[in-house]
Amino acid sequence: MIQFYAPEIESTGLLPESDSAHCCRVLRMKEGDEVVVVDGKGKRFHCVIIEAHPKRTALEIISIEEVPSHWGVNITIAVAPTKNADRMEWMLEKAVEIGVDRVVLLRCKRSERKGMKLERLEKVMISAMKQSLKGVLPELTELSDFKTFVSEVKGDCQKFFGYCSPDYPRKEFVRECRAGEDVVIMIGPEGDFAPDEVEFAVANGFVPVTFGESRLRTETAALYGVTATHIINQINAKQ
Repeated sequence: MIQFYAPEIESTGLLPESDSAHCCRVLRMKEGDEVVVVDGKGKRFHCVIIEAHPKRTALEIISIEEVPSHWGVNITIAVAPTKNADRMEWMLEKAVEIGVDRVVLLRCKRSERKGMKLERLEKVMISAMKQSLKGVLPELTELSDFKTFVSEVKGDCQKFFGYCSPDYPRKEFVRECRAGEDVVIMIGPEGDFAPDEVEFAVANGFVPVTFGESRLRTETAALYGVTATHIINQINAKQ
């Protein structure tokens, strides 16, 4: 099944230009063909093409189904952007495919990259959502100051941050993360979190953790956290 993305499908009945071009020029679909569209907000629309146009394909909605996120908890990953932008894009693609609710870009003391092109990142996330047949597009938050983000994390959720240095007592993520509860995972820059950032995070309820015995790259650590959270919840659901 091929999914198209049209956030305003219910009000406009149209595919945006990018998806219209793919539908008509690449897939060569025409009037009368059936297509599947998601709005990124948890709905999937089964439609029929009534006007095939490479810039504004018009659709008739036949039926609507709810497609909420299937993992049952809210997963937020806050990551300091990597120096190599391609690695960050790869991480986002895979995190969306696995399943995540929110991605926050962190600005830390040791961050080498001070910004990312959100439009490009959003395109990567949309593509991953469509490819993995999901109906909800994760929230992407622009670059946030480390202390500001930590201070704003409220509510009844689990809070963790990966930390490489053995100088600070750390716990194993897979032993600390509990099933059935929302989770926030912070991953620092290539140079790791600064000592005062570690102290600030701990003072605000974040638990320093490790992701196994190996030293992982930033993007790998983020995916480890997301994947482990899914596995922990899946195992619990089957018991």
